[in-house]
Amino acid sequence: MADAGPDGQGRRVELSGVPETLLWNLYMRAAEARRPRTVLDDPKAVELVDRIDYPFEETFGAPGPLLAQGHALRVRTFDAAVRAFLAEHPDGTVVTLAEGLETQFWRVDNGRARWLGVELPETAEVRRALLPDEERRRTLARSALDLSWRDEVDPAHGVLITAQGLLMYLRPAEVRDLIAGCAERFRGGALVFDAVPRWFSARTMRGEMRTAQGYRTPPMPWGMDAGELPKVRTAHPAITDVREVPPPRGRGFYYGAVAPLMRWLPAVRNLRPTMTAIARFS
Repeated sequence: MADAGPDGQGRRVELSGVPETLLWNLYMRAAEARRPRTVLDDPKAVELVDRIDYPFEETFGAPGPLLAQGHALRVRTFDAAVRAFLAEHPDGTVVTLAEGLETQFWRVDNGRARWLGVELPETAEVRRALLPDEERRRTLARSALDLSWRDEVDPAHGVLITAQGLLMYLRPAEVRDLIAGCAERFRGGALVFDAVPRWFSARTMRGEMRTAQGYRTPPMPWGMDAGELPKVRTAHPAITDVREVPPPRGRGFYYGAVAPLMRWLPAVRNLRPTMTAIARFS
């Protein structure tokens, strides 16, 4: 729920469970965007955090520079995939599944593409209140698992689907069905998604991922180690290729040198908290 404050600007947002994670994601992006030598230029995220009436720091804690930058680099990985798609399909459609208050549109839009956001009703209400629909960008209040959202997409000029911070909150069978549903309907398209490793998923299922303030990360039933990426192809015959999308190098020794090497070392590549990949459909 998002209610306007007395001046119409300070909107109170009340969410819980998985939908509340959209506020954590926004908080991390804005925190990194405010830093000197930031790796993510995202003034819209900063604007939203300043507008929303929500106890960000009291709930999530102070955003550490490593955590915020790591999140921002993951975001930039998705941005790069969308930019590449728009370079080849400038009039195409970008479908964002459960993007919450992601502000990617304002970072990468080319002025021609269509954007469709598929959100649960409670998050659709919040997004529309804070980021009202426009001519080329609209929000559909529907679960990503309700595949009828596919009927709202015109595939004539190409389709790219993004699932950032979504699949890990679904059950394994739901993940498979969603990926298969995308591959079945959008031949020639692609899906960009992220995954947490199995150890991370297990810790959330045990309730072990929490902040010092007491905020607990919702359970993530689906985890996938880096070596399991080829299994995604078994979801549907139309999936022709699945590969990891490497994040850009970041600021400092860890994100500038150590993290880029980790994806190549079998002994440590699954220690990374997230991995981004793209599945292409024929």
